[in-house]
Amino acid sequence: MDFLNQLLDSSQVPLLTAFLLGLLTAISPCPLATNITAIGFISKGMQNRHRVLWSGILYALGRTLAYSVLGALLIYIIRKGADTFDLQQMVSEWGEIVIGPALIIIGVLMLVGEFVDLGGKFGFQAGSWSERLSGPVGAFILGILFALAFCPSSGLLYFGMLIPMSATASGGYLLPVVYAIATSLPVLIVAWILAFSIKSLSTFMGKVTVFQRWFNRLVAVLFVGVGVYYCYTFFIA
Repeated sequence: MDFLNQLLDSSQVPLLTAFLLGLLTAISPCPLATNITAIGFISKGMQNRHRVLWSGILYALGRTLAYSVLGALLIYIIRKGADTFDLQQMVSEWGEIVIGPALIIIGVLMLVGEFVDLGGKFGFQAGSWSERLSGPVGAFILGILFALAFCPSSGLLYFGMLIPMSATASGGYLLPVVYAIATSLPVLIVAWILAFSIKSLSTFMGKVTVFQRWFNRLVAVLFVGVGVYYCYTFFIA
């Protein structure tokens, strides 16, 4: 992190600065926890390399969409001379309120789904939606949710450094996109590694179905654990 901070201090190129800010965000405690959770979610489908790779890409696209749309709105407001403080406060507060309970609910549903046939209980349509949300579509939604879950460190980097710089830079609307891609790099890299090592992993694991079942439970527990961490951080600490 010290090395990235040194590069950031010496950078005079807005695109590079936005990229470095994204990397710093990715390895900050709260965003790092969400990226680890996302990696676990994406790895659930490790028996299918295309699903893993697309889940990683769509997770990155979800983060990019959230950061870019919010960034464009903030840049527009700043360039019009208005104050963005209230909007920043609203996004940060709602992100803090939603992220913890949402992760706990998702984790519990994943655990319940391992032991209860939701499709049989609630019909084919419920089972179909459950399958979609546990794959690339779910990864896309997760990317949006995690991007908007600002904590003090990511909020400072995004609202305090990236957006003011973007509002004054030519081509400033592109900077949140670069920032978003950089925040997603850890997940993209792991998704790529998993996708192109599926065959050897399957050979090594032998009975991949048995492994997958236990791994899915581990991911569900990870979701609940990170959700509890966020609830403690935002509501108790």
